[in-house]
This record gives sequence, C-alpha cells and structure tokens, in this order.
Amino acid sequence: MIATNVLVIGSGVAGLTFAVKMAEQFPERHIIIVTKGDKDESNTKYAQGGVAVVLDAEEDSFQKHIQDTLIAGDGLCNEAVVKMVVTEGPKRLKELIDWGANFDLDSEGNFDLGKEGGHSEYRVVHHKDITGYEVERALLHRVGQLSNISLLSHHFAIDLITEHHFKSTDAESISCYGAYVLNESTGEIITIQSESTVLTSGGIGRVYGHTTNPIIATGDGIAMAYRATARIKDMEFVQFHPTALYNVEGGTSFLISEAVRGFGAVLRNKKGDRFMLDYDERAELASRDVVSQSIDSELKKSGDSCVYLDCSHLNIDDFKSHFPNIYNKCITQHINVETDWIPVVPASHYLCGGIVVDTHGRTSIENLFACGECSNTGLHGANRLASNSLLEALVYAHNIFKYHLNKSSNTEIPKIPNWNDHGTGITKEHVLIQHNLKQLQALMRDYVGIVRSDDRLKKGIKHLDLIYNEIEEFYKEAKVNTALCELRNMINVAHLIISQSITRTDNKGGCFNIDN
Repeated sequence: MIATNVLVIGSGVAGLTFAVKMAEQFPERHIIIVTKGDKDESNTKYAQGGVAVVLDAEEDSFQKHIQDTLIAGDGLCNEAVVKMVVTEGPKRLKELIDWGANFDLDSEGNFDLGKEGGHSEYRVVHHKDITGYEVERALLHRVGQLSNISLLSHHFAIDLITEHHFKSTDAESISCYGAYVLNESTGEIITIQSESTVLTSGGIGRVYGHTTNPIIATGDGIAMAYRATARIKDMEFVQFHPTALYNVEGGTSFLISEAVRGFGAVLRNKKGDRFMLDYDERAELASRDVVSQSIDSELKKSGDSCVYLDCSHLNIDDFKSHFPNIYNKCITQHINVETDWIPVVPASHYLCGGIVVDTHGRTSIENLFACGECSNTGLHGANRLASNSLLEALVYAHNIFKYHLNKSSNTEIPKIPNWNDHGTGITKEHVLIQHNLKQLQALMRDYVGIVRSDDRLKKGIKHLDLIYNEIEEFYKEAKVNTALCELRNMINVAHLIISQSITRTDNKGGCFNIDN
C-alpha cells in the first residue's frame, strides 16, 4: 500500500494546476498524480481554441461574457457560478503565464484575441491552434520542478476506495480514502491511500466512437464516482462539435476549431448552399448545439455523409499563421484549404454534465473532489460556450486548492483491505471486449445521438442491458485489465446518458428529443 496526502486522478489542466498549487503551498505534503496514458495525454492536449477570458475592457466586459455563457447554457446555468468563473478568469490566466505558458500577441504586443461561436466579442486567448498542447507543456514542466509531486503514467484507477469496500457499511456516511490503481506495465494492483482524492479524469467521447477526444476519454472518473454513489447530473447534455474532419472509418476525428468559423469560414452543403442562415441569424457563429443540429438536419435531408467548411475566400497566409496545425493536417489529407472545401461532420466533443460539485469542488462523498470535464459545476448548463472549459478547469482547480488551505491533513483513515481478485483468471477472450465496445458505440451513435426520440431511447436501454449483463459476468471471472475496465466504465456512462435523457421532458442545448 502507498500512502499520500493527495491523490489526483488525471493529468490534464485541472489535475496539473491543482497539483502545482498544492505542492508549492505545502512542500511537506506529498501529491501523487496517476494517469493511464503518457503523462501529457489528455483532452487538454487536444484543445485547439483557447481560454475565454475578458481582457479588452474597452470592447468587452465581464457582463457580456456572463450573458454569452448564459445564452449558450439555454437557461440551465447557475448564474452565480458563471459570474464567479468569468470574473476569476484574468487572475487564473496570469498564473498560467507565470508558469511559462505562451499565448499569441499581435503586432502591438497585446493578446491576439480570437472569437468563436456564441461569443459576442473577441476574447479567446490562444497559442496558434494548439493552445491545450502549450498549456499542458507549461504545467508539466512546472510539475517536473516540484519534488513533492510523483506522476505515475500508465497507471489506471480501477475504483475509488469507500465504505463499500469494508465489511460494515454505513450508507448514511460515505467517504473516499483513495483508489485501487492498476500498474499497466506489471499488472500489479496498488492500493493508494489518500486524505483527499481529486478526480480530474476528463470526458466520455469514446462512448460514441466518432469523437474529437483521444481514445483515453472513457468516462472513468464519472463511472467510479457513480459506483461509489456520488451524485451525477445532466449527463444527457453531450455536446457535439459541429466541425470534425470527416473520417470514413470513424474513430477519433481531427477537430477543425470553432475559431476557423470565427475567422470567417462558412458552412456549405454538397450543392454549395450556405445553409446556416436558414437556421439561425448568427449563422456559423451560432452556439455549438444549434450548428450541430443544423448539420444533422442537412445530412438527413440530403442523405450525404458530410457537409463542407469553405475557407477559400480567406487570406491563405493569415490562415496558415493562425491555424498551422489544421492547415498541415488538411494537406496530409490532400485538402488544399485555399481551393478545396473541408469535409466535416459533428462528433461527440464535450460532456456538460458529470459529478455534481459545489463551488469548492466537493462532491457528495466526503474527501472526494472533482474538477474539469468530469465535474458538473453549473457553469455550462445545457451547452458549453466555446473555450469556457479550460477557464473552468483553472478556476475550480484554484477553488479546490483554496479549500485545502484550511483543511486538516490529519484525516482518520480506517484499515483498507487490499484488492480482492480471488477466483479470477487471465482472460484470452479479448474479442468479447472489442465486440461489445463496437456494439456500445454503434448503439450510442444510432439511438442517443444529436437528435433523439423516446422510442430510440427506450430501445437503447434494452440493448445496453444485454451488453451490461455480459460484461459484468465477464468482469467477475477475469483479472482486470485496462480495456475491460474502460468498457465497464463506458457502459456505466452510457446508462447515465440514456436514463437521464429519458427523464428530460424539454429540449435544451445538447439534448434534443423530437418527442418533447
């Protein structure tokens, strides 16, 4: 068993920011970060757009950013949370810069602010079209300078340790005491005992197969918290990014940033019609749910596989300067953005719901905190405003840190049992995992996609039950491995998305049901 003061599960901007702050403030305390992939593999790494933050006092204001967020959230945002996150933005951005993150400047030395869908002003601070990569680089560099942080890559968190793992369970009082963690290199399952556990495990994109997320986005933190009986909310609000590069084979899709449309690109159908004006007066700069539903409608009407993003009227030198990564990716796909339209389709991108937390990042389980995409703070409501996610992660990581300034580090921890896999064996039936994964992803795309119906949702839950029963039986017999645990987590997440979609009786943001 390993004992630590703080266990952080996930190595994106949320987890790294919190860990750095704790390590700087408390050099005598030990922080362990576990991440199932390489240390830099996270949704943060692939965030192209930037950080939405009010810096131009003449043209912009906190109130404008607050209002844009509330409009995007379709009436379901917590207005006090929105105000808190937006007003904290400039201070949290300054910390990132102090840690070495670089952001683009204009010819006069001011931030080169971008504008994205749903924003009324230019307020997105960015580093080319690889902002997340730059933020991740700076944070990992700072983590490497702090000797009281241990970063364990290729370690997979299997389950949170709570009273459910003890022989006597008091259901009235649930606390978290750490996690059981699989060393993916050796197969050993480690018990990590911790006074505080912070879930910063990212999103759920792989549940849908077609996603802008990396393959690690399997909803692990949400599933672990759900099994530990934490409160989970708003899982029906899955945001589909309107413009993922069309990929015939499916799987992880390359993201064509919102900022490209903010730069002036327009959407066209196969006939060349600029169709967004038929759906919303904001056209290409409407919020993501509106643009995704509009594209979905166009594809259903035409039977086509994709629509197109037209950049041919833009200044190609400026485009290359602002979006070098996107430009180069298109070239590798034999797409010349100066003359060719970019084929795009919506793909699952961001989860607006998750583990319910208060403004300190506390979950309904004692000593368990959540931050970033796996959490539900009330900021996003039914639909996230573009580039608000990195902002939220920075602010809530700081809030969890502030809470720990006055939190005792002498939490009483009971004797924790070791992981029990008695009677299990190493499985050779990996085909069952892959088969059920493909079944699950097809089910979610076809039954619980951008546009849903009561009939499809009810059929979806029946199909999901069959997958669940088969995998649970398999899980009881097999020694755990990452692929099996990820699939089990994705099944839990799918159940939450479908069940909470069924109970929704209105159409809001990322949940559109033709029967409501």
